[in-house]
Amino acid sequence: MIRTYDDYREIYRKSIENPEHFWDTIADQFVWHKRWTKTVDWNFNDPDVKWFVDGKFNITQNAIDRHLPLNSGKTAFIWEPNSPEGHKRIITYQNLHDEVCQLANTLKNLGVKKGDRVCIYMPMIPESVFAMLACARIGAVHSVVFAGFSSSALAGRIQDSDCKIVLTSDGAYRGPKDIPIKSVVDEALRECPGVEKVLMYKHTGTIVNLTEKDIIWQDVVPYASPVCEPEIMDSEDMLFILYTSGSTGKPKGVVHTCGGYMVYTCYTFQTVFQMDGLNDVNTNQNVFWCTADVGWITGHSYIAYGPLLAGASSVLFEGVPTFPDAGRFWNVIDKYKVTHFYTAPTAIRALEAAGLQYVAPYDLSSLKVLGSVGEPINEEAWQWYHKNIGKEKCPIVDTWWQTETGGIMISAIAGITPTKPGYATLPLPGIQPILVDEKGNEIPGNDVEGNLCIKFPWPSIVRTTYGDHARCRQAYFETYPGLYFTGDGCKRDHDGFYRITGRVDDVMNISGHRIGTAEVESAINSHIDVVESAVVGYPHDIKGQGIYAYVIVPSTTKNHDMLKKEIIAEVNKIIGPIAKPDKIQIVNGLPKTRSGKIMRRILRKVAEGEISNLGDTSTLLDPSVVEEIVKGRL
Repeated sequence: MIRTYDDYREIYRKSIENPEHFWDTIADQFVWHKRWTKTVDWNFNDPDVKWFVDGKFNITQNAIDRHLPLNSGKTAFIWEPNSPEGHKRIITYQNLHDEVCQLANTLKNLGVKKGDRVCIYMPMIPESVFAMLACARIGAVHSVVFAGFSSSALAGRIQDSDCKIVLTSDGAYRGPKDIPIKSVVDEALRECPGVEKVLMYKHTGTIVNLTEKDIIWQDVVPYASPVCEPEIMDSEDMLFILYTSGSTGKPKGVVHTCGGYMVYTCYTFQTVFQMDGLNDVNTNQNVFWCTADVGWITGHSYIAYGPLLAGASSVLFEGVPTFPDAGRFWNVIDKYKVTHFYTAPTAIRALEAAGLQYVAPYDLSSLKVLGSVGEPINEEAWQWYHKNIGKEKCPIVDTWWQTETGGIMISAIAGITPTKPGYATLPLPGIQPILVDEKGNEIPGNDVEGNLCIKFPWPSIVRTTYGDHARCRQAYFETYPGLYFTGDGCKRDHDGFYRITGRVDDVMNISGHRIGTAEVESAINSHIDVVESAVVGYPHDIKGQGIYAYVIVPSTTKNHDMLKKEIIAEVNKIIGPIAKPDKIQIVNGLPKTRSGKIMRRILRKVAEGEISNLGDTSTLLDPSVVEEIVKGRL
């Protein structure tokens, strides 16, 4: 355990000098049916990475069963519903075991076998987590799709992973809205003939159309046996697929495997947040709350897996931070005496903008650690969070990681290592980051800036992109041979602390969610009046980055305001509301080189308002296009 800054430095040194011994020691804490024969076998050229080779186990046995002898009555989850007037649910580790086993047996009865893919498209209710764990229990591969994605986006993900069954609900509550969920699934399945069954949980009472494929959860799951022997899995068997936007084309199905993901998520959860004594039946004072949705990697690693593997108690929250008012987060923290709180800079900025009158009624004295995730947190938001929520006594862990890394990579360790506003600070033990220049040469020393790469694998590194290994190689390992390229730019300051400066490819970070420009452009271009578009990110006070779209509509007679509404509706339909453009500028042309490439740096500068120095435009086919774009800037 890391107890002091000196501990960190010593453990980090040992983890780099002898990574096999370091990770062996951590992995030995889990229940294995057969111990691994080799700790790590890897190359970054193919790429081909294996951890805990030949190890046999089941992740749910470690996340649930091993806690039952001492902690069966301990709270695993407190579910806080969308409405504060709703009924909370307390789920103990024994309850969790029984629910997961009943659902696992139901899936088996529906013909789901080891290796089959299962799509989960559900709101933030406990059944979403039960679904993930039930898949893992029987060796099925879960593919969770955020329940804010459109039917088209859902269909694409179901098709790509060839899912056999879909788990969903009738509807969802989100703030003041009732959102239809099942109807989105119905629409998606028109394009997905391979789906055999749909298991639907009745949550909102929304009227739905039932087909011969549909089975109501409450009609079958409660009647299944609460005993389901776990499928024995190999360390490198697939655990889940999670789709993330790339800089080109359709989303990538990031694949994580059982062994390395288990070891790394638990280790990072315990280390970063310093969650102590969690396997002691008498230690109930720590309550962790990660506000993410399970449709994203943060929800996978720090709601569904990490805390359970560590035997922790967590809050599972259905609602939004501003409903019924902007004091909701602080109300929940006080209600459940939350000690460790993990949220996104977008939420912090929105609540800061709402005003301190929403914070004032709450005590917040239970808090010990604050966390930030999804994007770099700006200094103003960091200071507000530190002063008004942490009362200047809670360390802030500003965590940097990715869907592809599986767990936190660079972060302060709560109360142990120094913090610095705007900086992720230091790599966790076992993580070997380096900065490189455009040619891949390492940039040594401090007070430097470059592209962030990792030179040695960690247990939860992405193994492949589902069905397209060449795309995995091209996206993460081809740019700088022998290195994993994160796609992020980074500064290392005089203390050796890391500060992420943002994506260096065409991926935007909107409210902490990665969205590819190509994906949004494709959706915009599907509008009948649009000939071409270009999308860039620009600074946004709440979201961090907003979406600025430049759109060519040469022959339309429509009013531009009406046209913009139609374009937004088209993006909502194809991707979902999270990808809708914040600004749409109608233009006659785009700045292109003679070879036809769009010069995005110019569009980015215009969107950011940096029009005094647009750089060299002499290589453009028609430099006058830039003048027109600048004049029409929104």
